[in-house]
Amino acid sequence: MDNQKTFYKSVITIALPVTLQSLLQSSFSVIDQIMIGKLGSSSIAGVGLGAKFSSMYSVILSAIAAVTGIMVSQYIGKKDEMEVNRSFFANLFLAAAFSAVFSVACFCFPEYIMGFYTKDIVTRHAAAGYLRITALSFLPLAASMVCSAVLRCLDAAKYPLYATAASVILNTCLNYVLIFGKAGMPEMGVNGAAFATVISQAVSFVLVLFFMVKTVKRKIKPVFVWRFTGGRRKQYLKILLPIIACEFFWSLGENIYTAIYGNIGTEPCAAMTLTIPLQTLLIGALSGLSQAAGIIIGKSLGSREYNRAYKESQKIMLYALCGSALLSVILLFSGKYYVQIYNTSREVRETAFYILVVFALVSPVKVQNMVLGGGILRSGGKTKYIMCIDFMGTWLFGVPLGYLGAFVLNLGIPYVYLLLSLEECVRLAVSLVLFKKKYWMESLE
Repeated sequence: MDNQKTFYKSVITIALPVTLQSLLQSSFSVIDQIMIGKLGSSSIAGVGLGAKFSSMYSVILSAIAAVTGIMVSQYIGKKDEMEVNRSFFANLFLAAAFSAVFSVACFCFPEYIMGFYTKDIVTRHAAAGYLRITALSFLPLAASMVCSAVLRCLDAAKYPLYATAASVILNTCLNYVLIFGKAGMPEMGVNGAAFATVISQAVSFVLVLFFMVKTVKRKIKPVFVWRFTGGRRKQYLKILLPIIACEFFWSLGENIYTAIYGNIGTEPCAAMTLTIPLQTLLIGALSGLSQAAGIIIGKSLGSREYNRAYKESQKIMLYALCGSALLSVILLFSGKYYVQIYNTSREVRETAFYILVVFALVSPVKVQNMVLGGGILRSGGKTKYIMCIDFMGTWLFGVPLGYLGAFVLNLGIPYVYLLLSLEECVRLAVSLVLFKKKYWMESLE
């Protein structure tokens, strides 16, 4: 009974703050879009293109943060403080190295980079200015993400939530002041949005660092050590490289999906765009379970309690299924009201609703993939399995099915989205077989 209470407490302690953090980020990004939307089409496009290139950096950071979580959670389970420290500093330095490369590229060659995205001079100039300024936020973002991963492993997930809350509130306020020239500040437009991002990320980093120092002093003895030698270096690369490859190919696949939607037509693409904020919010509402799964299961594997890890995994998967099913039912009843808030044609709103119906049907599968692939199966360190599953789902099924539906069968976008989403079912089927075979259950040496 005590173990069960501890498990429930761990799930809530990790999952709830991460979920709130994800929802907060999603909701405030919508506010940012509304503010920037008042600047005109060139500014909107410029910020969007600058953010698109920056997202490649965010994908790499997410991979490094995931590796940090896998390693730290397992070594905490082993009670190996030296390896906890080594895992933290090694991944922190790696994240910093990537941030340096991207920062120099964005700061020195923004016009050249944006030239690949658009030939419109006004839009390219706006995007380049935005990218050059936001490059200053890359280093604090890297440190924040790695530190946040460690804090969650130390059962202190509430602290990244606090930092994110302060950051997004500050970012929204600064957007209003700097974009539109309020409170005596000059009107800076797109550059104002970029400076708001840099300042808010810096504040977030300071807060996370403060919480990190405060927590580590109570939990473990901090020791500066970062070099992996021999077998440990090989093990580290076996965990890291598949995750980076997985995230990169996933991001590339998402861009191709967007291109497929865009080539179907302007109105269908607009309908899909209307649904993105709601899709992000609903998936984000259960994202905490994925983080909780990775950390909780990782600790059990680290202490070689394999039966416990398997049973805990089953419980978390059940919670995810129940939660996603409930949210799907709510979406089916509320979707028509959601699309009415947009000032678009009736056809666009109807199409958006049908897309939401498809999303409601497939979201339980999406959530299971998120918990299994993003948390449970990764927790043993065998990340090559997830890389293969994601690559197969996206490139052998998702992209070909999307192309078939859009350009061969000439289906409407809701049907293309349904056909394309079948890759989630393929991924889930393979993941469940792998889960039951228990190949993923391994304790790091």
